[in-house]
Amino acid sequence: MPQSTPSENAFLSGPILPALLRFSLPLMLSLVLQALYGAVDLAVVGQFASTASVAAVATGSQMMQTATVVAAGLTMGVTVLVGRAMGAGDREAAGTVAAAQIRLFTVVALVLTAVIIALAPCASRWMNVPAEAMGETVRYVRICGGGMVFVTAYNAVSGIFRGIGNSRSPLLFVLVACAVNVALDLLFVAGFGMAAAGAALATIIAQAASVLFSLVYLRRHPLPFSIPRRSASVPSAMRNILRVGTPIALQDALVHVSFLLITSIVNTLGVVASASIGVSEKYFAILSIVPSAFLSALSAFVAQNMGARQPRRAVRALLAAQGISFLFGAAIFLAAFFRGGLLASLFDKDPAVIAATADYMRGSAFEYLMVPVTFCFLGYFNGREHTAFVMLQGLLSSFLVRIPLSYYLSRLPNTGMFTISLAVPVSAAVSLTLCLLYFLRLRRKDRLLSSD
Repeated sequence: MPQSTPSENAFLSGPILPALLRFSLPLMLSLVLQALYGAVDLAVVGQFASTASVAAVATGSQMMQTATVVAAGLTMGVTVLVGRAMGAGDREAAGTVAAAQIRLFTVVALVLTAVIIALAPCASRWMNVPAEAMGETVRYVRICGGGMVFVTAYNAVSGIFRGIGNSRSPLLFVLVACAVNVALDLLFVAGFGMAAAGAALATIIAQAASVLFSLVYLRRHPLPFSIPRRSASVPSAMRNILRVGTPIALQDALVHVSFLLITSIVNTLGVVASASIGVSEKYFAILSIVPSAFLSALSAFVAQNMGARQPRRAVRALLAAQGISFLFGAAIFLAAFFRGGLLASLFDKDPAVIAATADYMRGSAFEYLMVPVTFCFLGYFNGREHTAFVMLQGLLSSFLVRIPLSYYLSRLPNTGMFTISLAVPVSAAVSLTLCLLYFLRLRRKDRLLSSD
């Protein structure tokens, strides 16, 4: 049997914080690049096209993200199962999970592509996209939808690498995609004047380049286990991927649907409001990079330690990640609350959009004091395969709190973006409370089991 890699040994023994940071830093850089990947589309279109084009990219990218998180959520199931198998020293089981993923994700990619292309016009109408941005939004979504096979393939490869404790390789894949996307955005949007359609075309070409690079990379850097072409255990592994990954995929997708519903609510206020909330949500992806990285890192770290029967080490990793993540969150809160207008100006040159975005970010900034702790809890729960709770808390906070409250606030007389944004920290507080209560419940259960 092949020997464990150094990163795996670091996950299971020795100081926790250095191992966690070594794994998390490439994830953070990957998320920075992914955020830039989407942000460049919006920034270039904002500088070289109309406000209607900005609204099209802002809304269209949110719609595409809803589909993308389905693949990413299922990938988390693969990461957790591979991590648990590696922690237990079962390389054969890890290979079987990878084989099952290939079959499963092929079907997922084809279904997502067909659904996105077919439903793009209807989804745009449901989103209340302003009339002047409707045509560009549909084109943007359909072009990006044609590249879902590349999005799915990227997530598949990256999920396996993270499961074995390697976060550096996925960083390389994102770096390739980001570099290609920036170059093609400037060519298609700034050079050829293709507006939102040019940004979409740049995106799918960049994703294809990243997947091609990852396949070449795999030939030169093989995985620490073999992937069987045929195995009687593959159907069972597919069911396990769905069992662990489906709640995450469903939760992420429905939470993004809730964002779309909120965007739809705001879109009724006009194209300026539509563009401003798009910019604000784009910044959330950027400003929540540290907690998002720890969410992914803890999912793999906790999975390996649970596989190795080291639950206390998993809890210590959770607490360490929460401390660091909260410090970053406090700094981000200050930036969003006091410098929202400056941040908005990087995406759009329209003074009205800048002012509206600053108002929205001033209210939603309080979210960054809670999200760091909540995301770490979610990573811990993922690693322990309690993904059904992760789904439940996301649905409750989004559909029972954020959406109804956003709608109510948007209908108040003389309402503004600041007033509407207050639904965001209220929803975040509900998520944090639910996670804390569930964590304490798990700890009590663990103590009872250890005392038996």
